[in-house]
Amino acid sequence: MKKIKFVQIDEFYPIDSTQQNSFYYYIKKFYIKTFGIDPNNALLINVNKIGTAENLPLSVIFPDNKVDLSLRTKLPGSRVERLQKETIEIVDEFCTQYEKKIREMGGIGFFLGGIGPDGHIGFNVQGSDHYSTTRLTATNYQTQAAASTDLGGIEVASNRLVITIGLNTITYNKNATAIIIAAGEAKAKIVKDSVENEASNKYPATVLQKLRDSRFYLTNGAASLLSERIYDDVEKETKLSRLSLEKAVINLSVNTGKELLSLSKSDYSGDKLANLVLKKSGKTVKEINELIYNDIVERFNKGMNTPLNQTILHTAPHHDDIMLGYLAFINHLVRTHLNKHHFAVFTSGFTAVTNSYMLELTLKLKEYLNAGAFDERYKTGYFEPDNAEAKDSDISLYLDGIAENNKAKRTEATSRRMLRNIIEIYEETSLRYINDRVDELINYFGTQYPGKKDIPHVQKLKGMLREWEEELTWAYYGFSSKDVSHLRLGFYQGNIFTENPELQRDVIPILELIRKIKPTILTVAFDPEGSGPDTHYKVLQAVSEALKLYEKEEDISKLKIWGYRNVWYRFHPAEANIYVPVSLNSMAILDNVFMNCYGSQKDASFPSWEYDGPFSQLARQIHVEQYQKIRNCLGKKYFLNNPIPRARAAHGMLFLKEMSVKEFYQYSMELRKSVEYIK
Repeated sequence: MKKIKFVQIDEFYPIDSTQQNSFYYYIKKFYIKTFGIDPNNALLINVNKIGTAENLPLSVIFPDNKVDLSLRTKLPGSRVERLQKETIEIVDEFCTQYEKKIREMGGIGFFLGGIGPDGHIGFNVQGSDHYSTTRLTATNYQTQAAASTDLGGIEVASNRLVITIGLNTITYNKNATAIIIAAGEAKAKIVKDSVENEASNKYPATVLQKLRDSRFYLTNGAASLLSERIYDDVEKETKLSRLSLEKAVINLSVNTGKELLSLSKSDYSGDKLANLVLKKSGKTVKEINELIYNDIVERFNKGMNTPLNQTILHTAPHHDDIMLGYLAFINHLVRTHLNKHHFAVFTSGFTAVTNSYMLELTLKLKEYLNAGAFDERYKTGYFEPDNAEAKDSDISLYLDGIAENNKAKRTEATSRRMLRNIIEIYEETSLRYINDRVDELINYFGTQYPGKKDIPHVQKLKGMLREWEEELTWAYYGFSSKDVSHLRLGFYQGNIFTENPELQRDVIPILELIRKIKPTILTVAFDPEGSGPDTHYKVLQAVSEALKLYEKEEDISKLKIWGYRNVWYRFHPAEANIYVPVSLNSMAILDNVFMNCYGSQKDASFPSWEYDGPFSQLARQIHVEQYQKIRNCLGKKYFLNNPIPRARAAHGMLFLKEMSVKEFYQYSMELRKSVEYIK
């Protein structure tokens, strides 16, 4: 490794290179140091050393971290603009020299990178010129959303430019080996577009077609939409699987815009994959159409039947996962007193709370403390951490504020909970000392750069805020704080590389919860692979291990597992076996609950790259898309003329996958494959 010449691909601009969320810092710590690369052989982008006009600090030249590239061509209108224009020119010159150094080395001989949601490699976003070189440039929304976690929120990421090598930089050496790694179904669409299309600016990775030795290394999920791969897999099946048959025929129905029962032999013949499954099935077109039509109807009817006399343990890796995944079903499950419910969130989710939001809350708490608003309650022990009745009183006050449209009540309720959390974390017994702690927090949240890893007690405080939001959500339906468990599993610590679950630390708490609730139905976030927010995947594995231990104590052969997905992943209709209709009323409830209860999330500081807005709106969009697929398969008249009002009211659809415990184990093991995650 000492002889390797290393080239940094990209960097944010402006950014302090000493920040933990700069790529320069990451490379120095994890590449140069870990791999033993000679620093003299490393070509790096150290923003602190690029230079500025009059050698002034970047914070002086770009006080709001915004860089106006139009200054390249327009006359500056002030001294600040002149300094900014000169600094941009210095960066542009740096980029030219950076490109020159790469070419003097003969170009890049080995390129290893990922692929962004819009298809970017490096920071060459969708629309980048295939002849582009190293440059200072803007990004797009998809890239900013993907970078929001690193930079501390979309508010920060949307203001940052980037320095990136170009697509021509990557392909300058025609003998280069270029490897793109992609994991998870979330990348499947862009992988398909990048592999199956001709070279196009729309899909930056198509530039790699210039290189004989370019390859994509993909997980099954990332490769799941590749047409030839799908065809080859189906062709190799000794016996055509039901899943392959259903996927091909449902896709045929959706792609042709024809109802299932209207699909003809010519429709099958015109689709390579559908024609293959027709031949392998040994059935007629009519038989296949009716088979899949009846399956979909059965799954839809199952979604309209509310289970009774069940004890349901609803679980989630993060706060808001349950409600974004299947709140529309919960709306019906809770209407009968014959079902019992308990909600459990396995991680603290603190990384999803911005410092700016915490600053807002602590400043408001400071106002209440200065006014002595909580003095009398404090004397009575109201804020004691174990005062469950007082906790529920906070929640009730907040919900009264929603009902009355009274912002002051909601603010007071949140401040009460903040004070209670601070008392618990710091174990203070005096309001005087608590005031000092609040001052410390105000200073902390006002001075830490966005995206920096928080100190432990701040992590806990942010996590407890998210727990408050989750309790508010289920209080909408009459559940108290005792009906919501917060496990705060230890593997979730906010590190760049997430720890793996451990038996004693992470599995046993889940086991103890299952022992306590004794569920007949257990829900679990059902992610396809260990990608995206891999917390979901690791929680799934921990739940599987906990069930195996529980099975040694109790007969759980009749336990049902409901797998759900939300805004990060989707079920193909063929993968799910419960289709739940979603009405406009349920969509309105979803929006109302999310926007009123998840204060830290409603402004979407860490949004999905697919949608610029709150997650509740994206969840609605997904429900609608899924409904349109099923309506296409069954036909509009099936819903318009359905004798059941709930079916006629459907304008969305959510998918669940019901499994036996054995089926769940099998799925879990297939995901784990050869990797042993539970120590």
